[in-house]
Parts: sequence; C-alpha cells; structure tokens
Amino acid sequence: MKISEKEIEVRYAETDQMGVVYHANYLVWMELGRTQLIEDLGFKYADMEAKGILSPVIDIQISYKKPVRYGEKATIKTWVEEYDGIRVAYGYEIYTGSGDLSVTAISKHACVKKESFRPVSIRKLFPDWHDAYEKAKKGSEM
Repeated sequence: MKISEKEIEVRYAETDQMGVVYHANYLVWMELGRTQLIEDLGFKYADMEAKGILSPVIDIQISYKKPVRYGEKATIKTWVEEYDGIRVAYGYEIYTGSGDLSVTAISKHACVKKESFRPVSIRKLFPDWHDAYEKAKKGSEM
C-alpha cells in the first residue's frame, strides 16, 4: 500500500488551554495528509475542482490515543483504505514528535458535481486517478 507522509509543526494557535492540540485541528491535519497523498500520486484537488467536481467528506471516524503538544512536530501518514470507483476512504495515523501514535482515523469521500452534488464515477471521469487509486490501494509504489 502507498503511504504518504506529511510533517506538521504544531502552532500555538492549534492548542487549547491545556497546551494540547484541540481535537478539531486533527481534521485539518488529515486534509493536509490527504492532499499530500494525492500530490504524491501525481494529481491536485484543484484540477478536479476546475472541472466542476468536488469531493466532500461523507463520513469520518477518529480515535484519539495520545495528545500532541505545542512545540512538537506531528507526522501524518495517509493511504487509500478503500476505493470502489465512486467512493474513496482514506486511512490516517498521526504521530507525536516522539513517535507515539496519537490518532487513527478514516475519512470517506464521494466525488460529486459542484452544481448538483450528484455523485459521479471517478473511474469514468478521471481514469488516471482511478488507476492510481487502484495501484495505491493494492500496494504498488508509484
């Protein structure tokens, strides 16, 4: 399986009064990881959006294991967990600066037309993305 990595420097504004990363910021980091994976596969979200296609989150599951704190660098690992030609599920692990597992998560997405939010087939509209997702899911390195 193709696993992408993205390092994040934790900013003070991302933490709460306890000095730990506020829980919703992990969702933002997951987006950064997802975007990095897509770029590692050779694509850009902006190109898809320019063609009138969006990829909204349709489900998210997240489990918090250990806090990341201000001053640390977090590492986000992202991969294609499931893909069926229409929907894609991305898997994530976020690690603390010392390498401890902080978060595990899965976000599910569907591609839709911008004007109607009706689902579209990635397989048909973006065959290159389809092939790359199939390879990434199966473990072929790009």
